[in-house]
Amino acid sequence: MSTAVLLAAVLGGGVILLARRYFSRNSAQIIRYSAGMMRGKTVIVTGANSGIGKATVAELLKLQARVIMACRDQQRAEEAARELRQEAGSDRGEVVIKLLDLASLKSVNSFCEEVIKEEPRLDVLINNAGVYQCPYTKTEDGFEMQLGVNHLGHFLLTHLLLDLLKKSAPSRIVVVSSKLYKYGEINFDDLNSELSYNKSFAYSRSKLANLLFTHELSKRLEETGVTVNALTPGIVRTNLGRHINIPLLAKPLFNLASWAFFKTPLEGAESSIYLACSPDAEGVSGKCFANCKEEELLPKAVDDSVAKKLWDISEVMVGLTK
Repeated sequence: MSTAVLLAAVLGGGVILLARRYFSRNSAQIIRYSAGMMRGKTVIVTGANSGIGKATVAELLKLQARVIMACRDQQRAEEAARELRQEAGSDRGEVVIKLLDLASLKSVNSFCEEVIKEEPRLDVLINNAGVYQCPYTKTEDGFEMQLGVNHLGHFLLTHLLLDLLKKSAPSRIVVVSSKLYKYGEINFDDLNSELSYNKSFAYSRSKLANLLFTHELSKRLEETGVTVNALTPGIVRTNLGRHINIPLLAKPLFNLASWAFFKTPLEGAESSIYLACSPDAEGVSGKCFANCKEEELLPKAVDDSVAKKLWDISEVMVGLTK
């Protein structure tokens, strides 16, 4: 009986997969960019050695950008860079690897010092890296890991690179959030999840923090020539969910479902690429996009008072103010 059910599920999933592939090919909006349109531009992508980050780098290289892969694992970054160079061919941009561990404020500071010293310009900063629903752990500086990496690490990174971005204006900042922000709340009484911890809610909180950061930063960047926008990529087939435990017997069905319903990394990267280089996004700031189109956010993601308070507290947490 169980074998029959499994077989039916596999066959059914196969049909769904084929249907999804067929309809996605016929309904997807394909955005094509001019060859060489990013020539002479420098882009930083965090978490660039896998998933959406790697797919973003691949497309930017085809547009001849100079891409700095900001990664915490040197070996994995080098392997990814080698694959990306081969995939992009000879008529491509340049790949540079720089070490960055967003779970370490020391690493963020060192990375930014190196970039500012060596790079004459920075045209686009893509805050892509993230951790998802990990067990309760703390960063090197004592922050809950998801808040520390997804929000605070990128908060400090962006702040330290702002002068270079302003110098290079018009320039852009792209923040990768998630639709799961809807389930998050900013609890200022337990921002570090020391009183209670739920890995799902903690992730949602960090993604809500991304949107509040984008909202506040856009106001602070008015008249500077630097824009900042967020995006929600949707459900994408990446290794981001490595901390989710799936029963062994359910894994084949889950894998089948992921192939049928989840986006590919390239599909997930479309909005990142759009916000990084599309002429249509020029001058647009403080917005959130999904599938390369502006999406309306819940009021809690654009709350002025919460965004300002979170900004002020984040500055203290990362050591920018006392």
